[in-house]
Amino acid sequence: MAPAAVVPAPLDFSSTSSSDLKVPKTSLDVSTRTIEKLGTKRKIICFSDFDGTIFMQDTGHVLFDSHGCGSEQREVFDGQIKSGERTFKDVSEEMWGSLNVPFENGFDVMKTALDIDPDFQTFHKFCISNNIPFNVISAGLKPILRRVLDQFLGEEESAHIDIVANDAQINTPGTEWKPVWLHDCDLGHDKARSITEYRASVRLESEDGTIPLIIFIGDGVSDLPAARQADVLFARKGLRLEEYCIENKIAHFPFNSFGEIQIEVQKIMKEDDDKTGGLGLPVKSNPRAHVWRRISSKNSVPLYLAATPREEKMFL
Repeated sequence: MAPAAVVPAPLDFSSTSSSDLKVPKTSLDVSTRTIEKLGTKRKIICFSDFDGTIFMQDTGHVLFDSHGCGSEQREVFDGQIKSGERTFKDVSEEMWGSLNVPFENGFDVMKTALDIDPDFQTFHKFCISNNIPFNVISAGLKPILRRVLDQFLGEEESAHIDIVANDAQINTPGTEWKPVWLHDCDLGHDKARSITEYRASVRLESEDGTIPLIIFIGDGVSDLPAARQADVLFARKGLRLEEYCIENKIAHFPFNSFGEIQIEVQKIMKEDDDKTGGLGLPVKSNPRAHVWRRISSKNSVPLYLAATPREEKMFL
């Protein structure tokens, strides 16, 4: 369960046929994948959701169901968020506060309850080889996400992944779990704002005018605010983000595994290098994202709030 943030209006693809909104299905031919450096010039930055995207389950839900409020009460809380009765942050504080388990003991259940995407590790090694920063953006708690990555990937590989998430204060007996929110808002973590801040910190628009390719990978509608910052969007098949993209004619690549993502990223890198040599806008450039970047820099977010679709305002 992830929060959303202030977002601009949907991309206008009204003149685009539905067949253009998805790429052809890719066969997972491992021979087309490599972890070797491709030598392309365009800087690429990858952002990904965590729960339901890299891992099939939600880390918080696993803990709440096993050591906290339980699955039935959690579903009641989820309903309160969806109905607008309570804010995401308010409900989350109560769910995290229901936990009564030391941190390490709580992690024991996650070792067996969590399933990582089978192709994620190969994709991440490909990112390392090609100097592609891989960033996790999550509504979860950073200490938990880091511990999970350390366990499943090993500490050395995990260290290559930056995590942008809420922090936590957890006492030794495990009787007090308190989120430390990134942002002072009803959501606790504004994913779109995090990407904007990251982009500013690394000066994405370099002095020579080259612009990096921004990739976002997610699974839910609440990922849309961050997804709209991207030039290329990957949406896990069969989940709400893909459904929303189809309903609203938002260009995206559906995927079942990170192996499919890697195949498409390799194609995009080579196509961009052939056509642009890494200069100017990327071939797979999202015009709305570039407008949003300029507007964000001018603190004009309220202008877009009025144009935000009703369904997305549920998450604001």
